[in-house]
Amino acid sequence: MQIRDLLRKVAEGSLDIEEAERQLKLLAVEEMSKVLKLDVGREHRKGIPEIVLAEHKSLDQLEAAIRGLLKNCGKAIASRLRSEQLKVLEALHNEGYSVRLSTSQRVAVIRSQHSSEEEKLGKVGIVAAGTADAPIANEVEMLVEELGCRAVSLYDVGIAGLHRAIDTAKKIIEEDVDVVVAIAGMEGALPSLLASLLDVPVIGLPASTGYGLGGGGVTALLSMLQSCSPGLVVVNVDNTVGAAAAAALIAKRVAKFRRVASRK
Repeated sequence: MQIRDLLRKVAEGSLDIEEAERQLKLLAVEEMSKVLKLDVGREHRKGIPEIVLAEHKSLDQLEAAIRGLLKNCGKAIASRLRSEQLKVLEALHNEGYSVRLSTSQRVAVIRSQHSSEEEKLGKVGIVAAGTADAPIANEVEMLVEELGCRAVSLYDVGIAGLHRAIDTAKKIIEEDVDVVVAIAGMEGALPSLLASLLDVPVIGLPASTGYGLGGGGVTALLSMLQSCSPGLVVVNVDNTVGAAAAAALIAKRVAKFRRVASRK
């Protein structure tokens, strides 16, 4: 049961304060097994839910984690899925759960029939340098939306055609986004360029789409870390969850104080 449901039941008189207090204490950690503990209270504590890192989990561990989150939160997000783990999602879909997959099939959002989507607060710009970076950008877009923000996505705007990147900066300004996630492989120059033109934080997300010496995102990562453009911060290679979480926290914080200012 979620905090809002508990408060509603207390207000209605169908749940006494002692029982509500006991259930609130359960919204901390759900122990699924000796090696699997879920932080089911994370979303209420910091605005970012527990996200299952699927990459090194067995099928049974992944299923247990997803079912535990569905039971406690009504929603589960899994990242870095392996192809053979998709059968777990297929089984859940056959049971009536809503399953949404990214184009890369490495990020999934699973919802129960009774879960509801929250209001979208804040706006995140998502900019992908090349077509090869589009699947990574799609993961960020999905995650940002599931974390409660609106996404403005722009694709294939790398600096090989500098005019495209400049036009993109103009569109980002017109959209009045609160923060930008810029994805780039190869030499990873796009985030630095955008950070030099925009007055909002830019999160550089290096992509493992480069090749040769320094491929696998290494050159892009080092290039972004060495940037002289102020306002650019960088996450690890292909770290879509880290980029989306940071962007959502910034955007929702801005939205909160924008609302407060509008009431004055």
